[in-house]
Amino acid sequence: MRLKEIYQANKPVISFEIFPPKGAVEEKKARIEALFSELKQLTEFNPSFISVTYGAGGSTRDRTLEIVFKIRDELGIQPLPHYTCVGSDKSEILKYLETLYKGDIENILALRGDPPKGEATFIKPENGFGYANELVDYIKSSFDIGIAVAGYPEGHPECHSKEQDILNLKKKVDSGADIIVTQLFFDNKMFFDFLEKASNAGINIPIIPGILPITNYDQIDKMASMCSCTIPESLRKKLERHGDDAESVRQAGIEFASQQCRELIDNEIKGLHFYTLNKAFAVSEILKNISLTLNKQR
Repeated sequence: MRLKEIYQANKPVISFEIFPPKGAVEEKKARIEALFSELKQLTEFNPSFISVTYGAGGSTRDRTLEIVFKIRDELGIQPLPHYTCVGSDKSEILKYLETLYKGDIENILALRGDPPKGEATFIKPENGFGYANELVDYIKSSFDIGIAVAGYPEGHPECHSKEQDILNLKKKVDSGADIIVTQLFFDNKMFFDFLEKASNAGINIPIIPGILPITNYDQIDKMASMCSCTIPESLRKKLERHGDDAESVRQAGIEFASQQCRELIDNEIKGLHFYTLNKAFAVSEILKNISLTLNKQR
């Protein structure tokens, strides 16, 4: 089912994101099996799709494909492979798209991507693309496939203003994007402001909030710096109070994310996209906590 059809449902759509495990062949095999054990626990929540990232510069591209087809064949759930502009020319992009298309993969998440490790800035590949909207346009002109793109409620870290960031998002939408999945955020006001700005710019496709439960204290500053997202002072203080108690930190993070999701659902968002970090427990607990709120909308 294409993304457009998925989000026509009169209920919040649930989806998850995972990343390909790293490691040598045997180690990787064991980690993939462990990952699928986690995913099987999440299937009870009937996700509409599971997105699969790959490393900077396409470093795990083949592993991503392996997991994409394994999700489809073993779990019976639609996969959403990521693809970035990094390190690929048009011929490589076309070859990858052909593999997906021939494998009956119906949707893709198109991104510019981060610079490879060790490089400070993004460099446009020769005969490739420098911006996500160019990649979206190329995909749309080459294949009949659903396309998701990324949105940034607090602005892309490299963009000089939120206004310019919305204009950049509009370019991706005008190039053919079907839905927008946002970067993680912890302050719903940021998301609601983002929705308003997007609407004022003429963006009228579904915008899906990305949710990450904080489950350990060390995540706080790491997430804030990597993703340029604001940590509400109330959340920071609550986690600081439990700093030496790992289980209390985890429960506080789950409680906060559950309330965040309830508020989003009450404001009639189209879906929730969970960044699982390849673990089922926190996301499972959140979905159990918000089941009554979800069912009101279904």
